[in-house]
Amino acid sequence: MPADGSAHLRIARPSRDLAAAERFWCAGLGLAVLFRHTSDGPEHSLLMAGWPDASWHLELTHDPAGADVTGGTPDDLLVVYLEGPVPDDLVARLERCGGRQVTAHNPYWDTWGVTLEDPDGYRLVLCRRAWAPA
Repeated sequence: MPADGSAHLRIARPSRDLAAAERFWCAGLGLAVLFRHTSDGPEHSLLMAGWPDASWHLELTHDPAGADVTGGTPDDLLVVYLEGPVPDDLVARLERCGGRQVTAHNPYWDTWGVTLEDPDGYRLVLCRRAWAPA
């Protein structure tokens, strides 16, 4: 398969606590668990979460050696374009599932959506705009 728009995209991130990450991304945002590997030994545990019909997914990993999880920078964002208003109940559910609403580093995202931090400090933007490439 060529490297083009038909290629599947994996976004891999470390996590301090896969159960907390799963609550936020799956119970909160509504992603499905696509695959899970739990290790009691030296291997990484992982959770693959996504929408089954999407051409991307998150791979959240837990290092048993306790590697540092930085949460990225305030500009490391995963943006979901909703093409309409950000539902208050979705924001509330994400907060109940361990997220925290934050002010965006770039004010553009506060104008066009809502920014939340997941339990590991990574940022999710729920954008009310439609995706339109420049």
